[in-house]
Amino acid sequence: MNHPAIAALVLTFAASHTLAHDSVSADGDNAARTISFPDTADHHTVIVDLHTHSVFSDGHVWPNVRVAEAQRDGLDGLAITEHLEWQPHRAHLPHPDRNAAFQEAADAAGGSDLLVINGTEITRDPPAGHMNAVFVTDANALVAPVEEDVGDDPGAYYQAAAAWPAREAVLAANDQGAFVFWNHAWWSRTSANAPVLMTDFHADLAHLGKLHGIEIANGQMYSEAAHRLALAQDLTLIGTSDVHNLVDWDYEPHRGGHRPVTLVLAEERSHEGVKAGLFAGRTAVLFRHILIGRRQHLQPLLEAGLTLDEAARDTRREVVSVTLRNHTSSPFRLRSAPGSEQTFAMHADLVDIAPHATEQLSVTSEVPGPTLTLEFEVLSALTAPGAHPRLTLTHALPPVASD
Repeated sequence: MNHPAIAALVLTFAASHTLAHDSVSADGDNAARTISFPDTADHHTVIVDLHTHSVFSDGHVWPNVRVAEAQRDGLDGLAITEHLEWQPHRAHLPHPDRNAAFQEAADAAGGSDLLVINGTEITRDPPAGHMNAVFVTDANALVAPVEEDVGDDPGAYYQAAAAWPAREAVLAANDQGAFVFWNHAWWSRTSANAPVLMTDFHADLAHLGKLHGIEIANGQMYSEAAHRLALAQDLTLIGTSDVHNLVDWDYEPHRGGHRPVTLVLAEERSHEGVKAGLFAGRTAVLFRHILIGRRQHLQPLLEAGLTLDEAARDTRREVVSVTLRNHTSSPFRLRSAPGSEQTFAMHADLVDIAPHATEQLSVTSEVPGPTLTLEFEVLSALTAPGAHPRLTLTHALPPVASD
């Protein structure tokens, strides 16, 4: 399906479910595009996109469309993070209130369970680059006043607004209790894959506890360098869409794609719970169906997401029949863990389990005891660049019948 056809479909959907300042509803069958992960044993799994844009900065849709997309994708939370200083639509959409996009989105989500988060993007030339502040209380306090005579030229407006030091804007965001993260550290105006370096600017903010996270996935890119930097500097791992067009255009959910998102392990499914989880660093990133996180956060997500539901001895065939169940919207790819002695009759050492599906295994290795234990490397997950976590699954078996 081409872009115009998708646009017509989405805009028809949005128009049929929204009024200019009213709520939005994402009714319909969205199962194929829904991003879903179960709660872990100790936390709620809250799925959020903390970096999106609308026409209130350099995006191309009204905020209520962002809300409708988030609902169709099954997100729990959404932040519309408009550039404070970069306002290319300013001539056509002047808006002195930088909280306007948030308010439009919050109104559109009224009556739903979607958590709409007030956020914004602080935009500067290097070395500061781009940073998002989410859970701000007033975005207007993070941008410097600009004289009226600057005119409608977006470049002139950006230069005037960006004259206020980025450090002061970040500190002002922290004064509001905001969570601040560094956006696409590998991107600049001259390169889409620049070296990721911990600049003195960012190191100083991190040392002061004023820079809390970093994107390791943004849009279509995952950065191993940003991932390593996050682990080295103890920054919260963030993954975002940074969507400017329609989600359907950029991520093609009709073809099995999905936007990058952050999974927050929260004490409660609320604004306060998400914020506390971010500050505690309890996150994982979903990027192109790869789950990325620190081991202590990834392990409970994997254990909740994949279970060994059934295991029974088949004495006639001398195998143990096993059923693995995937409780998530992403496929699992497993490989027999190095050193394990398990063998399978119908699989080699790789096992793929489709989203929300089961896979039958026939274990041919001897299982003399009362418990079956299977050990896998999860190739669809990363604890560090190139490092896959292990997952051990167990199930009780009836005793072997005596002769």
